[in-house]
Amino acid sequence: MERTRNEDGMSVNPGPGPDFHTQEQAPPLSRPGLKLPPKEPEKLSCVKSYLVKDRGLPSSLIQALIESSRLYADNKGNAVFLLLGKENTPVGAELRGTTPRPWRAMATGSRKNIGYFSTLTHHPTNIILCESAIDAISCFAVHQRSLCISTSGARPNPPWLNSLIRQGLQVYCGFDDDKTGNDMAQAMIDIYPTVKRLRPSLNDWNEVLMALS
Repeated sequence: MERTRNEDGMSVNPGPGPDFHTQEQAPPLSRPGLKLPPKEPEKLSCVKSYLVKDRGLPSSLIQALIESSRLYADNKGNAVFLLLGKENTPVGAELRGTTPRPWRAMATGSRKNIGYFSTLTHHPTNIILCESAIDAISCFAVHQRSLCISTSGARPNPPWLNSLIRQGLQVYCGFDDDKTGNDMAQAMIDIYPTVKRLRPSLNDWNEVLMALS
């Protein structure tokens, strides 16, 4: 697969159902029962600093995600990565702490079986599934012709995966190169034989990106 450091990451043409999400259309109101953390613009600088300086993510990608309304800061200074479903409706969120103490969670009421976080990609040539939003952004910084999607955990059979495969693009499982990641990747390939394994050269895609910086 082609590897590039170009930092441009834009929108992708939508397909039917929750398959592809566009940058131009801001997410509408979320699903009933979902409790997204409130936005706190004053905490956004802390989130951006953590993602760019501590995690090595390209600032242009982070800014594009913020402008697309799929990434924001909550009142505790956590990074909130929206999971989008049909018609770009928020169906959940990955929460990531930005302090030295590692912390991650899902927003209350998240339904990761009907939507996902994805990068902003122009005319992708393939799809790469990653274990988290930060890994998906990191993977996209390395493979910028790919649509990189978070499965919000190493899951071998998210219900929306079959519809993605039917889009016709090659799907790669880019889970972490550890026992859990490798076991879940093999389980996915057993269910969907067309899916191919794409191991990060280090433990995960963020470590790969940091090593390239």
